[in-house]
Amino acid sequence: MDEQIKKINNQAQKYAKDLEKLQTEIKKTIVGQDDIIDRLIIALIAQGHVLLEGLPGLAKTLMIRTLSKCIDCSFTRLQFTPDLLPADITGTKIYNHKNGSFSTIKGPIFANFILADEINRAPPKVQSALLEAMQEKQVSIQGETHMLKKPFLVMATQNPIESEGTYKLPEAQVDRFAFKVIINHPEKSEEIEIINRFTEGITYKTSQILTSKKIIEIQNFNQKIYVDKKIKEYVSELVDATRYPKKYSIDVEGHIEYGASPRASLWLILAGKANAMINGRGYVIPEDIKAVAYDVLRHRILLTYEAEAEEVSSEEIITKILDSIKIP
Repeated sequence: MDEQIKKINNQAQKYAKDLEKLQTEIKKTIVGQDDIIDRLIIALIAQGHVLLEGLPGLAKTLMIRTLSKCIDCSFTRLQFTPDLLPADITGTKIYNHKNGSFSTIKGPIFANFILADEINRAPPKVQSALLEAMQEKQVSIQGETHMLKKPFLVMATQNPIESEGTYKLPEAQVDRFAFKVIINHPEKSEEIEIINRFTEGITYKTSQILTSKKIIEIQNFNQKIYVDKKIKEYVSELVDATRYPKKYSIDVEGHIEYGASPRASLWLILAGKANAMINGRGYVIPEDIKAVAYDVLRHRILLTYEAEAEEVSSEEIITKILDSIKIP
């Protein structure tokens, strides 16, 4: 290991201790869902956003609110409804009759952490307003551009079983989320702990573990994590295999309509770097890529009608790809 990588590795180990404290503090409030908490932190470090699919009542709001409290950041919950307007999110300008000028009223998007609850309940125009802010990290209010706060993390949720009164997110917009994470019910032992906490008055005060300045520092450092050329080739082959599976002798004939976009390669690397940092390494190994592969790829592989009819999931296809592509 050369001196530069050793220096990066030492710094990664220091940040890993900070992030471990952050994880521990969040888990004092949130019972179970350890994988989801890890994904939120990885997305935050990689400066991505998370689309969370899961049933109601699984502590989604509590999770991201707790994260914001641990980092002295502002938090806003947006309840998406069919009558919501873009201005309800981004803000608007109001005319002042006294001095004949317009003043800007900023919307709730101007917070560090945003929970976009049931994003698929709002019409496409509203979804676009949020997704534009996510991509550009800025908002235009009647021709005037305003930068969003840093750090900035959006966690959007959608209900997988209720489709009445919903607007499906276009694939091009879903692609803007770094991760699509599936949240499941807690284990039996975890459910008993939840019952104890919320029916017997047991409370845990959330403490500030990191400052927003520290998180921005860690985000900037994430770019410096070392990625070998062989890892980059491995990532490009994984993504290429979603587009041209025959080239890699992967048997998914007729199941993939469209493969992953170039954003998949970028997020596999950035999230792989963040996963390496959480584990105290200043360099990425294949296991880091595999750890985030499902969350990065599951919403970027579009299935054919045949695949849906045969009940083939994107997870099964990702498993075949990971098993087929040679690990460097």
